[in-house]
Amino acid sequence: MQKTSKSIILIFFLLFLTTYSNSQDIVIDQVIALVGGNIVKVSDVEQQYNQMRMQGNLKGGDNVKCAILENILVSKLMLNQAKVDSVVVGDEQVESELERRLRYYIAQVGSKEKFEEYYKKSVNEFKDEFRDNIRSQMLVQMMEGIITDAIKVTPNEVKKFYDQIPTDSIPLINAEYEIGQIIRQPLISKAEKEVVKQRLNELRERIIKGEKFASLAALYSEDPGSAKRSGELGLFGRGEMFPEFEAAAFNLKTADDISNVIETKAGYHILQLIERRGDFVNVRHILLMPKVSPYELQKAKYYLDSVYTIIKDSAMNFEKAALKYSDDPSKNNGGIMVNPNGGNSKFAADDIDPTLFFVIDKMKVGDISNPMIMADNDGKQAYRIIYLKSRSSAHRANLKDDYDKIQNATLERAKADAVKKWINTKIEKTYIKFFDSYKDCKFENIWVKK
Repeated sequence: MQKTSKSIILIFFLLFLTTYSNSQDIVIDQVIALVGGNIVKVSDVEQQYNQMRMQGNLKGGDNVKCAILENILVSKLMLNQAKVDSVVVGDEQVESELERRLRYYIAQVGSKEKFEEYYKKSVNEFKDEFRDNIRSQMLVQMMEGIITDAIKVTPNEVKKFYDQIPTDSIPLINAEYEIGQIIRQPLISKAEKEVVKQRLNELRERIIKGEKFASLAALYSEDPGSAKRSGELGLFGRGEMFPEFEAAAFNLKTADDISNVIETKAGYHILQLIERRGDFVNVRHILLMPKVSPYELQKAKYYLDSVYTIIKDSAMNFEKAALKYSDDPSKNNGGIMVNPNGGNSKFAADDIDPTLFFVIDKMKVGDISNPMIMADNDGKQAYRIIYLKSRSSAHRANLKDDYDKIQNATLERAKADAVKKWINTKIEKTYIKFFDSYKDCKFENIWVKK
């Protein structure tokens, strides 16, 4: 059942893209099941089956379509209950999610034009066709969240879960690292900032006099992602960009309007409005980033040289030094870095930037590095000291070293069990009818009532 509940989101993700697949088989559609007021059609199953076939993910033999159907039935059961319980998703939430996904898909193919060419439909037509699918997916997610929200696991349950895993099935945990850092950001001079603002104002004047914003963005913008698209960012809503950037974007009223120079954490920008669609806006921008002078960069290194000496001489431990001297938010956590992939302080080798891994691979636990140059998330140069807090060897999972991972696995199992129990309860209370097709499927749950 764990696989079934986790597959619910995948169902709608596949449905979002498979309708226009060039390799999709033509299916004579028919209704194969009713779940409350929701119908399930042959095409619902066939679309996902064809997508899995194209991706080479067909596993499970003749029962693949039955497994796909059961996942669809679960989602339909949740949609039916959402209606019964008056669970709703707001139009703004749906539009925001739809825009977010479209931006991702458009980025994958390169441009809106290429996207529309591939699917042979306009973006607006595409949105109109998939708006209901997105709403359904979000409702299913909400229902699953309601079902599992109160689920918690105790330490005793974690231990019991671990003890029940066969010895030869205990997962192998790769080597992991805990890494600390103290960062010193060099100051950027006022003179350098003024130079950048002046360059942007000159570009702005050239555009006003008739040069193409798109051409200048491709030539001069220091945002590599959007520069390849002539500065275009694609549709976005509020809360997705830097506040100053959003304010400037939403203040542009008419297509081709150009903003004044604005400053964000990333640097300095000018924006040009492409279009507005309700609560969403699409702009081009040109980003120029003030450069750190060699003098200020060297000052940052000297500063960390002193911090390095303080720690090495045991005048202060790394955690206290990070809190006192680091410019990075991690200073409030003793300087320990957080792995964005896992949300914790453990990094597998593959999660670590190769340049950083080259340094820590030669360190012993407890060592700190000499100041080393780095580029932060915004591409700005800085210096940092690295601290290797811990290193584990590859090993079989155990409660002492991997409690968090085992706890998460226990929680996921408990949630899956809760969903399964909920499904069995709702099946008994919901009108479900099967037609001739798929009646012989071997389901995990008893959908066909005797």
